[in-house]
Amino acid sequence: MPSNPLLGVCFHWLGGLASGSFYVPYRGVKKWAWEVYWLVGGFFSWIIAPWLLASLNTNDLLAVLREAPPSALWWAWFWGAMWGLGGLTFGLTMRYLGMSLGMGVALGYCAAFGTLVPPIFHGEFASKVLGTPSGRVILFGVFVCLLGIAIAALAGLSKEREMTEAQKKETIREFNFGKGLLVATFSGVMSACFAYGLDAAAPVAELSARHGTAAIWTGLPKLCVVLLGGFTSNFLWCVLLNVRNGTGYQYWGSVLRGVFPARESETIVETALDAPGEEVAAAAALAGAPARAGERVPLLNNYFWSALAGITWYLQFFFYTMGETQMGEYKFSSWTLHMASIIIFSSLWGIALREWKDSSGGTRWKLAMGLATLVASTVIVGYGNYLGVEPR
Repeated sequence: MPSNPLLGVCFHWLGGLASGSFYVPYRGVKKWAWEVYWLVGGFFSWIIAPWLLASLNTNDLLAVLREAPPSALWWAWFWGAMWGLGGLTFGLTMRYLGMSLGMGVALGYCAAFGTLVPPIFHGEFASKVLGTPSGRVILFGVFVCLLGIAIAALAGLSKEREMTEAQKKETIREFNFGKGLLVATFSGVMSACFAYGLDAAAPVAELSARHGTAAIWTGLPKLCVVLLGGFTSNFLWCVLLNVRNGTGYQYWGSVLRGVFPARESETIVETALDAPGEEVAAAAALAGAPARAGERVPLLNNYFWSALAGITWYLQFFFYTMGETQMGEYKFSSWTLHMASIIIFSSLWGIALREWKDSSGGTRWKLAMGLATLVASTVIVGYGNYLGVEPR
């Protein structure tokens, strides 16, 4: 199937919409600790959805995975696990830099490293990126994306400055630029590991194509392996929190035991990819009052909303792999498109939820400029890929 970068950009926008929206169904979860609903949702994100959709759309999925080079499977799993571990430090980024600056720095590193490291690793940066008109246009699009992230972060900083002193203290508990920059760097680089996992799993997609799978679905088996790594690290951390916080019984208990704190005081672990969606949910008043012993827990309701959130999370990479198949020789540019789309749609959610209603005209203008720049970056990257498509 010939490449179609315009269609690829549209698929990446759909992935960004899913990523920017996935936290919203968690609003329906009541009286569960974060680690409980995150693991339940994650089971659908990282195990059920990827294996089910890959099985439905891949010719002989198990044979493809059996024939895949063990090194490809290992590195895909490893980078997926490292992506999951990246979430362990993202909360510190928020603590030291605040939501807007912390997210902006982490997302910037994530976008840059996730896009540029694969071609550098393969020794293609000079020849394929710098050495071709298509590659240079894509590289310019990456720069424009980073500029858009920076402008969006400035808009968020401007909004934070317009808060009351009490609101500022809630937003930035222990501001420390030096520590924050180091932690945001680590978190952003670790969050980019997902891109490395997808790149390492490229032989799996090639095998899937040789087994007769339609080109647009060949990336789905890669997700089975990368997300298994992500499940591993998230599972271990959530179980650790279950033990530490005494919340393991909540998976099956219909009645709360003991006082359960409000969500703001919980330990929340997420990567730079997840955070924009969480910010959307926070703006939509996800949190509730503390729950107390003896209160009934709506188990079926909680499982339903957690499953919906998890499947929505998975859809970001379902559409990502579809978009990647349309980018021709420059598949690495998919990561920039994905990152830009996440911020675009999470920001639009924030506008729809009136998160910016009390901001000044200057702050809203900065937000509009950031969004316009990010949209422009997706167009530029898409055009760069179009230049690289072989004429029919």
